[in-house]
Amino acid sequence: MTTIVVGATGATGKLLVEQLLKQGQNVKAIVRSPDKLPESVRDHPGLSLIHASVLDLSDAEIAGHLRDCDAVASCLGHNLTFQGLFGRPRRLVTDTTRRLCDAIEANRSEGPTKFVLMNTTGNRNRDLDEPISFAQKCVIGLLRILLPPHADNEEAADYLRTTFGQSSPVVEWVAVRPDGLIDEPAVSEYELHASPTRSAIFDAGKTSRVNVGHFMAALITDPEVWNKWKGQMPVIYNKSNPESC
Repeated sequence: MTTIVVGATGATGKLLVEQLLKQGQNVKAIVRSPDKLPESVRDHPGLSLIHASVLDLSDAEIAGHLRDCDAVASCLGHNLTFQGLFGRPRRLVTDTTRRLCDAIEANRSEGPTKFVLMNTTGNRNRDLDEPISFAQKCVIGLLRILLPPHADNEEAADYLRTTFGQSSPVVEWVAVRPDGLIDEPAVSEYELHASPTRSAIFDAGKTSRVNVGHFMAALITDPEVWNKWKGQMPVIYNKSNPESC
């Protein structure tokens, strides 16, 4: 199995790549700065590096890179700088998701390709009746207006949800929603929910990046995990946080 990863040099993306390689998967990573990957990952025989910005590639180039891939994983995000938050491309995640899915459709594979998108608990799954307080609704509305990355995350997940739905023969998808991201040295116990069990704004839980990488890798490699969550937006919390129960 081969997975193509975008956002592979990010804080979570590099952990996902590491998890996939540990499980014997072949990985293609589209990266602008290969030196940001740990040397142990960068020199792994199962990793192929594509030195480029995905949005700078032509449609034919993207389709070519995807041709032998069974899965796509996106850990793309906006840098926490003024340029990253307010500069272009404002729809980095959404535009990349669309172009990757267009390439999947152009390749016309025999079966559906898996697409795993890293998202956020600040984004509601509109396929479900997820309750949200009036105060949180107001804050999210302001974030949508004032911070382009939040709207980008919403649009990327909505694109997968509305374009491919629950039974597409072309793309099957999962949008993974971590809560407050933290760094931990190793995978720990975590729990998964179809919807948030706490407020992402006023009572956020904790999710370690390595646990997100582990779960995303499990979705790609374990058919049982995939069949349980495909077409959904699971929320992941560290189990060590007792308040998330």
